[in-house]
Parts: sequence; structure tokens; C-alpha cells
Amino acid sequence: MSSEEEPVGLKIGEKFFGLLIIFIGFVIFYFAYTSYSALSSIAPNLPAIVPGTFLFASVTIIVIGILFVIAKEEEE
Repeated sequence: MSSEEEPVGLKIGEKFFGLLIIFIGFVIFYFAYTSYSALSSIAPNLPAIVPGTFLFASVTIIVIGILFVIAKEEEE
């Protein structure tokens, strides 16, 4: 065992933060997807880039959260 081990609370906090980021990403994805469906009936000429930007950002946030959850500490 190394004398400079990472505290257990820090490991748990990192996993919890990752799950929180995943949840926030899914909420953003849900609202961006449902609002795009509603907006397409109201404004058919709306460019797809507007909600697509938020969908892409939410997927990016979800991937970052997954990386936080599956991250392991470096072994020497």
C-alpha cells in the first residue's frame, strides 16, 4: 500500500458527481428532444442546428459523467 492513497470520500464523491452529471445530461437531452418535437409543429422553418446543439451538448455531458464513474486511480 502506498502512503499517499486517495481518501475514500474523494472516490465516493467522484462517483456521485459523475452520476449527478449523467442525470443532468439526461434531463437536458429530454427537454431538448421534446421541445424540438413541439417546436417543429409550431415553427416548421426552425433550423435543426438550434435544438441539435443542445442535444449534442447533452450527449457530451453524459459521456463526461460516464468517464467520471468508470475512472480508476492510477496504479504504480
